[in-house]
Amino acid sequence: MSIQKRLCFFLVSLLLLVQTLHAQSSRQVSKSKRIQDSLNEIIAQEKIPGMIAAITSSKGILAVGSAGIRKVGSSEELTENDIMHIGSCTKAMTSLMLATLVADNTITWETKLIEALSDLKDSIHPDYHHITIWQLLTHRAGVPPNAKDWWAHGNMKLQERRIEILKENLKDAPAIKQGEYHYSNLGYMVAACMAERLTGLMWETLIQERLFDLLDMTSAGFGPPGTLKKTDQPWGHIRSGDEWQPRQFDNAEALGPAGRVHCTVKDWASFIALQLPNGKSKALSLDRELLDKLVTPIGEYAGGWIVVKRPWGKGVVLTHSGSNTMWYATVWVAPKLDRAFIAVTNSCDSNSHAICDKMIGQLIEIDRGN
Repeated sequence: MSIQKRLCFFLVSLLLLVQTLHAQSSRQVSKSKRIQDSLNEIIAQEKIPGMIAAITSSKGILAVGSAGIRKVGSSEELTENDIMHIGSCTKAMTSLMLATLVADNTITWETKLIEALSDLKDSIHPDYHHITIWQLLTHRAGVPPNAKDWWAHGNMKLQERRIEILKENLKDAPAIKQGEYHYSNLGYMVAACMAERLTGLMWETLIQERLFDLLDMTSAGFGPPGTLKKTDQPWGHIRSGDEWQPRQFDNAEALGPAGRVHCTVKDWASFIALQLPNGKSKALSLDRELLDKLVTPIGEYAGGWIVVKRPWGKGVVLTHSGSNTMWYATVWVAPKLDRAFIAVTNSCDSNSHAICDKMIGQLIEIDRGN
């Protein structure tokens, strides 16, 4: 091929690439505009403070919108780059962190509680001695849903505090049949205690080093977003009669592994991408077998994910919702579509789940082009 023909071929290819990228960008802008319109409508109808919603893929955010305000009584608008609290959607992150410990042979999915915490043999009921990491992550260990007092032993260091809470809540025989599904925030704390003991590191350090840092989730952290008493980030809200009351508060630190993470939607999308085709699993040095384990359910629950089938997702989809009673977040992941759909609001009441699901439905339609 002559130099002129090669140059011509190169220029034509470059032009086609530019046209393709322009078309993709135009579609993204169009979808983001539709998301924005839907959010404005929902916020007006439901009278909630604010919401962020996004369509994501294994490559990251495809379209995103935000509407509303950071805090009732203030003028600061919610933005798509704001940090949002994701509540129990933290559980999938804790499960993934534990998968990295499986990968380096620190634990196995069948590691028993008493193997990791042998000094507690006389402090907890024998029926709990042989519950495994995987039983805890799939809510089948017979562990109570919550601690009797998540705020107990506040004068202790956090790792020690979690151990004391574990001992106090597992000292009696299980009231829940082991092997059956019973959702448990406490179970995730127990699994984290096992990891903390075997590594000598706090759950917060483990998830920071083994997940957030490697996925460049620079906004990820714990507790209420932003600076105390300032509106540099959104506040959560609770319903008080017909009014919303802003609150800059969160679950007790001990509950962290079950529901205390905050991050931007963009950073959350980086985590979610791990369960989509061509996601950044290499960043964590995890093989597909381990990632697949996290979404292989017993019944309908796997490692921090509810796993069901939906026609719109062309088969198996993953979902979870989370709330600390002041925020509400919902995510649906459709691996066969290479898509995830996110809706999170800085408010929570009895209608929040339905509101987020309504927005998820609109995101699915927007992605389809309907």
